Amino acid sequence: MPNRPLVYIIGAGPGDPGLITARGLQCLAGADVVLYDRLVSPRLLRFAPSHAERIDVGHAAPGAMAQEAICYLLAEKAREGRVVARLKWGDPFVFDRGGEEALFLHEQGLPFEVVPGIPAAIGVPGYAGVPITYPGGGDTLTLVRGHEDESQSAPEIDWASLSQLEGTVVCYAGTRQLPAILDALLAHGRAGNEPAVVIFNGTLPSQETIAGTLEELAAAMRQRPPKAPSILVLGRVSALRDHLRWFDERPLFGRRIVVTRPREDAPELVDGLTALGAEAIEAPMTRIVLPDDFTDLDDAVGRAGTFDWILFTSANAVDVFMSRLLGGPGDVRALGAAKICAIGPSTRDRLARYFVKPDLLPDEGHPEAVVAALRKRRSLQGLKVLVPRADVGRESMTAELRNHGAEVTDVTAYRMLVVEPQREGEPDIYRMLLDRQIHMVTFTSASSVRNFVHVIGRDQAADLLQQTPVACVGPVTREAASQLGIRTTVMPDEYTVKALIDAILEYYKQPTERQPV
Repeated sequence: MPNRPLVYIIGAGPGDPGLITARGLQCLAGADVVLYDRLVSPRLLRFAPSHAERIDVGHAAPGAMAQEAICYLLAEKAREGRVVARLKWGDPFVFDRGGEEALFLHEQGLPFEVVPGIPAAIGVPGYAGVPITYPGGGDTLTLVRGHEDESQSAPEIDWASLSQLEGTVVCYAGTRQLPAILDALLAHGRAGNEPAVVIFNGTLPSQETIAGTLEELAAAMRQRPPKAPSILVLGRVSALRDHLRWFDERPLFGRRIVVTRPREDAPELVDGLTALGAEAIEAPMTRIVLPDDFTDLDDAVGRAGTFDWILFTSANAVDVFMSRLLGGPGDVRALGAAKICAIGPSTRDRLARYFVKPDLLPDEGHPEAVVAALRKRRSLQGLKVLVPRADVGRESMTAELRNHGAEVTDVTAYRMLVVEPQREGEPDIYRMLLDRQIHMVTFTSASSVRNFVHVIGRDQAADLLQQTPVACVGPVTREAASQLGIRTTVMPDEYTVKALIDAILEYYKQPTERQPV
């Protein structure tokens, strides 16, 4: 058997993408093919190489044949000489079929590596504030499998013996099994007043935890049958939740906030909101692509030092421009005596990555404000100004510069494409807004507003967003929203993603009567 593994069976943890191990991320980053389960966070897929083939194996038909098909698919990809990352929910060897997949690969003579993950039985109670072991909490920890069998009967185990143990019981419970499991524990002698918790959607922003006695939970589940798989924790340790809960105490917990940024730019906003407890719903309205033809941009880059001003309108424009500049024979010295104007703190910060400090950072991003700031330095009459920008959205900037006598070279650095209405598996934002399931929609550019309206419909967008708070990153975005009948509820004083997150947080600290239902 060759030494180098071709298949990495990786435990992705119980939901929160941040719970994957460093080794798991390392293996994922080197994969040519990624096979992932339904419950694995889609956000983990962004850590795979852009060229990697992504295959969702979570919707296969139930039963042994589905698992057999997955095994053969792993082997097929490995025999092609491709490195395969197999992402599995929780830990591959804890109430999962990772052992079957590993054994199949062994029998096929294909090298593999198992990367352990955080089992749901450990990670989910931890996020609910329940330590599954604690001094005085008993000397046993029992894990019960009940998650995969969706019959209405409890798993076939020795419930009488289990009920005699004094320690903690952690049970994986399917939606139809949970009531039967609770009843089985009571019927076989487990004390009805013993503390217990049931956790749904564990480690996710939608996590819901119900605490009570075993008897109370059994009654509650009969009255309101569960709609999602759960983790049941039974034992004295469950009573510690009131003192140790943290995840669902975060300030934005339970808020569903739509992020309309291009997927390439979304992580900063998504991660920032998620860290505060929000459920960040990615619904990119635009997609960034490079120009089909770099001729005009490369010509301008080659003459960078001959311009009086280079005006960067976005961080993306900085990245593309600098990549073309540094990808050739020159370096940043090729900018020569050209002065740099950056619109917005995010653009300034992106320039800093290339060790470039802007000579001018206007207070506002409006064309009139930018031109006014430039004219304070000197008249624009006859000045040569280069504006590398997106293919749409900043025509008014170049027009304003030309109106004041500047000789403007306007080149396309990147293109913004409208993301078409939802594809399979993506959130239905229109339906969620209609059902009042969204707490806030964020916009970080004028183009994202316009494309949102294009996708949703002008009248529908204006109507739905009258009922839902809207957060805009700055005045240019706010103005674009206003022109389309959309009122901005939240806007930071500084026009950065970090400031936008802070402003959203401050909004939700306000009295509840000022917040949406």
